[in-house]
Amino acid sequence: MSRAALLPLFQWCDHTAIAIAIRESTWLFPFIQVFHLLGLTLLLGTTVVVDLRLMGCGLRRQPISRLALNLWPWMQRSLAVILGSGILLFVSEAMKCYGNDAFWFKMGALTLALAFHFTVFRATITADDTQVTPLRSRAAGVVSLLLWLSVGAGGAAIGFV
Repeated sequence: MSRAALLPLFQWCDHTAIAIAIRESTWLFPFIQVFHLLGLTLLLGTTVVVDLRLMGCGLRRQPISRLALNLWPWMQRSLAVILGSGILLFVSEAMKCYGNDAFWFKMGALTLALAFHFTVFRATITADDTQVTPLRSRAAGVVSLLLWLSVGAGGAAIGFV
């Protein structure tokens, strides 16, 4: 789907009551952004721990599946905070986002990261450690780390592009 096809959606989002309320408030946008960044920090922190374990860097006495089982709920909660706050931030600046290449990069990276997170990554971390080859484990860790760092970098670049 082309950007031009999405223009009416972006215009509609930009004119919703919630978007206008967030834009007109002095504190609402920064308040939502704090939760967005805290969620991102928690997601990156938990994901980096699992990714490093998948790559064989640290926590080697801990089975990947047990580590992931303990951290998965934190990953999911932080992802919910990120997506919820991200939607609010987006609608308040939809037309700014429409013309921002960093936004489109972030959305592409987010789509890939989510698809990977709920397929390959999840299958790798929930499998018995004896069923996953070291190469697959390392590859899953590297790809996951790169995808989520790309999402963060894209988000950080939005304000500068």
